[in-house]
Amino acid sequence: MSVTPSLSPSLAQGTASRPDERTLAASIARVIQPRVRDERLYQQGIATGLSELQARVLAGRLTLESCKAPLEALVTPALRHIEHPERLADGRRAAERIARAVAEGEHIGILTDYDVDGITSHVVMLRTLTELFDVPYDRVHSLIGHRIHDGYGISLPLVERIMTLSPRPSLIVTADCGSSDEARLALLKEAGIEVVVTDHHALPQEGPPASAYATVNPTRDDCAYPDATIAGCMVAWLTMSLTRNVLIEQGRLPGDAPKLSPWLSYVALGTVADCVSLGGSAINRAVVNLGLTLINRMQEPCWRAMAERLGADSVPFDAETLAFQMGPRINARSRLDDPYAALHFMLARGDEAAQRALEVLDQDNQSRKAIEAEMVESARALALASLREGHQVIVVHLEDGHPGVQGIVASRLVQQFGRPTVVLTPAAVPGMLTGSGRSIEGLHLRDALQRAHDLAPQCLPRFGGHRGAAGVGLPLAEKDTFTRALQQAAAEQLGERALNPLILSDGELAEGQLSLETLDELERLAPFGREFEAPLFEGSFLVESLRPVGADGTHLSLELSLGRTRLKAIWFRALSPGESPAFGVGAALKCAYKLSRNRWRGRESLQLMLEHAVPA
Repeated sequence: MSVTPSLSPSLAQGTASRPDERTLAASIARVIQPRVRDERLYQQGIATGLSELQARVLAGRLTLESCKAPLEALVTPALRHIEHPERLADGRRAAERIARAVAEGEHIGILTDYDVDGITSHVVMLRTLTELFDVPYDRVHSLIGHRIHDGYGISLPLVERIMTLSPRPSLIVTADCGSSDEARLALLKEAGIEVVVTDHHALPQEGPPASAYATVNPTRDDCAYPDATIAGCMVAWLTMSLTRNVLIEQGRLPGDAPKLSPWLSYVALGTVADCVSLGGSAINRAVVNLGLTLINRMQEPCWRAMAERLGADSVPFDAETLAFQMGPRINARSRLDDPYAALHFMLARGDEAAQRALEVLDQDNQSRKAIEAEMVESARALALASLREGHQVIVVHLEDGHPGVQGIVASRLVQQFGRPTVVLTPAAVPGMLTGSGRSIEGLHLRDALQRAHDLAPQCLPRFGGHRGAAGVGLPLAEKDTFTRALQQAAAEQLGERALNPLILSDGELAEGQLSLETLDELERLAPFGREFEAPLFEGSFLVESLRPVGADGTHLSLELSLGRTRLKAIWFRALSPGESPAFGVGAALKCAYKLSRNRWRGRESLQLMLEHAVPA
């Protein structure tokens, strides 16, 4: 006999304890907290030749249990650590079906998500089919949904568009989507269109979609691939690499046919931008490390155009360049408009075409920033009201919000309040809401949404994602029920855990360690990213000078001193527009900071990047 879950009475009635203003202020104050160090990993790092500082940083991010690979594979990322795609469940079946479509001249549709992971997946598949497998361009259909008009994944509008294609593709290969789209896959199958799904998002409880010809997804329970954290673009790359092997086995490609290694530049960008783990994953670290090497050869027009836009001092690119410069520009287009401009930028065959496409992306990114700033201000007020109710999860509904900026706004609220956050805005369908969520360590967001669905199925007809990020679709009339269900699901995972916006510190640096040599030492542990964040330190400094900078005066440029050492520092988004600093010259500051390399006209100097500062 099955038992239908139900909302607990206290949460269903909204009777969570409400904090007073002092408690609330304390709960949202940013706290600098030393990272917990795995002592066994620390000692192992020292024993294998790491410096004390390198071992400290490593053991503050990983544990022996969390490492999916030997320490050497994590510290020295290399191509040999990428596991063979044969280990992917359905990988061989998918590759053989794609190979048959190539060999028999079928029309093939490439259907991907509209974010950076999806766009880079699209580039990998399209360039592989047309340049390595010699499929004519007129036999390949690019299918990317419009975020606002079509929605995420294999949406019904996208299916309807496929049905109008002439000639209609007989095979569609997805990337970064499809695992939760059984209803739409069934429509395609009924129309005689076979679909190979490649994805990395968590599968629904019922497992891989039954109507897919094959589902290549490392999160499958029956998948032997050793790392389920790889990005969608990496799943696409592995699938197409295996297809190359099949075509060679069948004698349709020569044994020395070019490999897909050059496309790892795109995979590196998609991996970083999609915020998959760069912690215990030797595969993700290898992909980003090798991809950055390829990018910095500047052989593709898109990389050269970005380097020109950012300035000569931006080269060589690092993971931070991909995360905070390239990723947002590519994402901005799909957030606000048609995503194909981002695809055209990535595929540009000449520098002039790449520069024109980048100009479009840049303009959209500026528009995105303006929309984001307005939405964040509105969302903060709603978030504070939620926190006054004692909620562990922030759910805000922005009635006039832009659906393309939900995820960024959610991330900003997570940073400020230290709570998992879901931002909802009106969907294209009247009476419906769409939303994006971002989480914290300790709450698996996709699992929490599954639990909310189990508690009240009618409140959450559509959702998907993974541990750190997810998307939802729900009826406006069910918003309050959804909020209560998600609060209960979060409470079951988090328990009585205290939630604060935390700044995790790697400890203090001595005055003599504030040097470019120390930065060189730390950069040998790169790449940095999610679950392997760039080193951050804490310390007390005197303010020698400061001035607001930036178009709206919201950043602070400072000169700080420690003993006899003087250092330049920058603190982005330190102030609100029109706000004055709460301290002046001569003040003692306790700072949380990163070391950075300031390049100017070919010269390098050390600069501190402040994350937080308060009078000491």
